[in-house]
Amino acid sequence: MAETQVQEELFDVLTKTGQKTGITKPRGDVHRDGDYHRAVHVWIFAESTQELLLQRRADCKDSWPGLWDISSAGHIAAGDSSLITAQREFHEELGVNLPRDAFELIFVFLQECVINDGKFINNEYNDVYLVTTRDPIPLEAFTLQETEVSAVKYIGYEEYRSLLAKEDPGYVPYDINGQYGQLFHVITKRYKENTSERSLNLQKKLRQYAPVSLNAELTGLSDVDKEALALVIKAATIMDEIFHLQVWRSNPALRDWLKERAVASELDRLKWMYYKINKSPWSSLDENEAYLTTADSAVKLLPASTKQVTGWKGLEYRAAFPMPKPPGANFYPSDMDKMEFELWKDSLTGNQQEDATSFFTVIKRRSEFSLDCFLCDHTLDGTKNSVGSIHDLYSVPYSKEYIPYLKRAAELLHKAGDLASSPSLKRLLHSKADAFLSNDYYDSDIAWMELDSKLDVTIGPYETYEDALFGYKATFEAYVGVRDDKATAQLKLFGDNLQLLEENLPMDSAYKSKDVIAAPIRVIQLVYNSGDVKGPQTVAFNLPNDERIVKDRGTSMVMLKNVSEAKFKHILRPIADSCITKEQQDLVDFESFFTHTICHECCHGIGPHTITLPDGRKSTVRLELQELHSALEEAKADIVGLWALKFLINQDLLPKSLVKSMYVSFLAGCFRSVRFGLEEAHGKGQALQFNWLFEKEAFIFHSNDTFSVDFTKVEGAVESLSREILTIQARGDKEAASLLLQKYCKMTTPLKVALQKLENIQVPVDIVPTFPIADKLLH
Repeated sequence: MAETQVQEELFDVLTKTGQKTGITKPRGDVHRDGDYHRAVHVWIFAESTQELLLQRRADCKDSWPGLWDISSAGHIAAGDSSLITAQREFHEELGVNLPRDAFELIFVFLQECVINDGKFINNEYNDVYLVTTRDPIPLEAFTLQETEVSAVKYIGYEEYRSLLAKEDPGYVPYDINGQYGQLFHVITKRYKENTSERSLNLQKKLRQYAPVSLNAELTGLSDVDKEALALVIKAATIMDEIFHLQVWRSNPALRDWLKERAVASELDRLKWMYYKINKSPWSSLDENEAYLTTADSAVKLLPASTKQVTGWKGLEYRAAFPMPKPPGANFYPSDMDKMEFELWKDSLTGNQQEDATSFFTVIKRRSEFSLDCFLCDHTLDGTKNSVGSIHDLYSVPYSKEYIPYLKRAAELLHKAGDLASSPSLKRLLHSKADAFLSNDYYDSDIAWMELDSKLDVTIGPYETYEDALFGYKATFEAYVGVRDDKATAQLKLFGDNLQLLEENLPMDSAYKSKDVIAAPIRVIQLVYNSGDVKGPQTVAFNLPNDERIVKDRGTSMVMLKNVSEAKFKHILRPIADSCITKEQQDLVDFESFFTHTICHECCHGIGPHTITLPDGRKSTVRLELQELHSALEEAKADIVGLWALKFLINQDLLPKSLVKSMYVSFLAGCFRSVRFGLEEAHGKGQALQFNWLFEKEAFIFHSNDTFSVDFTKVEGAVESLSREILTIQARGDKEAASLLLQKYCKMTTPLKVALQKLENIQVPVDIVPTFPIADKLLH
């Protein structure tokens, strides 16, 4: 970081654990007093030569003058962000302009040292970034900042590691046996991994999914409705494009690169096949562990990012992504933490706060307006923070952020709406097209709830699972199907009895709603899905999630019957045969599985949603529980769904023959859902339920590694967990929610035994559907 002669740079002072204290101090005072603060380290790595770029520190530097060091580095000034600092330092010190997707955060390194006879104390949290280029950048392309850098050179990374190990006096020391050894470990693992081993590993992952062709009968659709169907499916493909971008900023480039190279080798084919299932470089079934690295990613060319060099076409770099899945996906700046967001939100007016936490906005930095953001003079209007600069964050509506995609989708939906024979479908398609461009989804969600059409369409931004930071932001998705009229008619019972279920929920009456609205249920045969349908396939959904509509109109449910049938056949039946005692195996049946799925979705519509907090404030469960909401809500719908089935049986609204089969089918279903991983909301919720019921001895683990239900204890255990979760939600008690999930959301020994059995006999974890009808219409 260049020292200014006008005003000494201010740093944010951190606690020893790296949290902001709210105090800012001048640079000299921070190093004099040994305050903890933040900085960035940026390394350039050239793939073709396996070399790292080093800079020699200027002789005038107050630390390590004249020694060889990191490609680029600098302090993060008070109020600045990590990634912007990395970009700025790269430009200032080396004269290289790089976009955000060139920087991969690989680890955070705490450096604690004292030099200059105790006059310079450096307690520094360093965000370590890696920039991966195809080839070395010609040395004459750099423009060096003389006050910071006296020279640059490339050196083989193994040679550099050896020099550090020998503590060569010409190089700034780093403990390669400590945290900084991660740099060399990351590079070695990426470029020395065995291709055959990678292929075998991807084949194993692919075997976790059973390929299933999903068909539906279209004879009930008129010719014009079939034309409308083709247009809707085309619009649905655009939801995929948006979703890929919502997951991570370089994800679309990665997708296109992998698809283009899929025929290059067997490994490339496997990468593409597994990517198509996960729609990102993170594996849904492995708790979002990365199965690709930046070394697998797209190569981009920047012809003018440095000084021009004769005969050199420009800088080629890999579009980067971090190994840990970013909790904020691409909804927030990647270097934004929760504290920064909350401080910004607290500075806003009421309406602005609603925009910040809206389902349908992304959060950006003002300083990211251009690749030259480091030149930003902060003259934009905004709220001043404690160090005099504006709050860097601002919100952008989806209708603006995704306008190129939404405009195309809206045009297709309007055309489909003009063709549709059903008045309610016409209304839905036109109102959804309007919502895409206005960012107001209220009317289109009401139209979706009132849909009464043979052709069933769900399209737009709905679920918030991808936002693991707060659970605020909705991802785009689409489900297109044909209504199963016979099955739909059979399910009216559940929607009609929601108020009765609400009145009898096992929680304090003060928390119960007096006006639950009957939830319409539609059963469809799925023809096509897209967008946020990665990894494990959903068998049903309950929408909308907008608490205003839930409070005013309730929710509607859509059951995907052909998906449920495929999962039962390929997954649940084999699980029961392996994990359930012989005496109870026959109690696992499709009727119980499907009926509980229905009740699960119904129970999203009852229980606490809009709540009154102990201090009298009105809020929602989602806002109070934030990132914990999804897992707890899935657990609630599951366990309260089981309670509700027993209640309806006691009311003689369902047959008593269902009692034992529903509990045993639920037990088998626990093993199915936990296999999704404990980073996924449904998997988390299922682990919580299994471990609670096991602790209450409602589930029995036998010496032959099979399981059974104790019918004398299961009803009480189900009711006690239902009461626990409902009360936490009603109170908006995030601390209690966290304690509950920490205690029970674990991969306990019984779960590990069951999952190992299923892996040994290679029972698929889920299905991967293909859609022959949609393929025919699209091609």
